[in-house]
Amino acid sequence: MKLGEIAEILEALIIAGEEKKDDLEIERAGAADMMSDVLAFAKPGMLLITGLNTAQVVRTASIVGIGAVVIVRKKQIPESTIEAAKLFGIPLLHSPQPMYVACGKLYEKKMKDIKSL
Repeated sequence: MKLGEIAEILEALIIAGEEKKDDLEIERAGAADMMSDVLAFAKPGMLLITGLNTAQVVRTASIVGIGAVVIVRKKQIPESTIEAAKLFGIPLLHSPQPMYVACGKLYEKKMKDIKSL
């Protein structure tokens, strides 16, 4: 699924990495708020859905090789998080959806989970 399609499904704004919306293909997604879980279970190239909006999320995503990050629930994304996404070249999206709904919408569109490798 292209990044732009993910943004549409999640009613998300692409706040970093807009230039990748038509090219970046993401096949798998996972959701977590604990970065230790992300480090333990994430797969390179996946979409991370999280309720955390700190720059640490982007730093963790860069370590694992995550393809893009969607921050859900939050009303604002700190500038430091946006700058980290630009620095590491990781697309960052902001969706008003609750995490459960965001995951359900992507599942409905046949997005695979990280365990189906």
